[in-house]
Amino acid sequence: MIDVRCICAIGQRGQLGLNGQLPWEGNTDPLFVEDVTRFFALTMGHVLIAGPKTVASVPEFAFKDRTIDVIRSHEDPEEVLKRYPGRRIFVGGGIAVWNVYAKYIQHWDVTRLPYDGEADRWFDPAWLVGGALRTP
Repeated sequence: MIDVRCICAIGQRGQLGLNGQLPWEGNTDPLFVEDVTRFFALTMGHVLIAGPKTVASVPEFAFKDRTIDVIRSHEDPEEVLKRYPGRRIFVGGGIAVWNVYAKYIQHWDVTRLPYDGEADRWFDPAWLVGGALRTP
């Protein structure tokens, strides 16, 4: 069985994004820094699949100790996941990606950060049960 997981952070009301970035991007509060550090620690040695925007935001150091694969909307998710037999695969974020891959994710690791500001992208709780309430 393929081990497919997601690790992500959301704001207090489920905020995910704002203007193409994390709403708390650059926040140096220890809780936010700890969350980023934890993400890289948990994904180390594993596979991270994500869309081009997410992969473009990954720092250079992360490419040295994990496999990072850019996925595209035209690719069959099952074929993408089959590329990594026996590996733990983390599905990187974005609504479009999670709408497609939610049904394959067996473990969601969601951190609620102390952010309660603006957002234009929101976490969809339906992903937790393998689907999406809205169509992409």
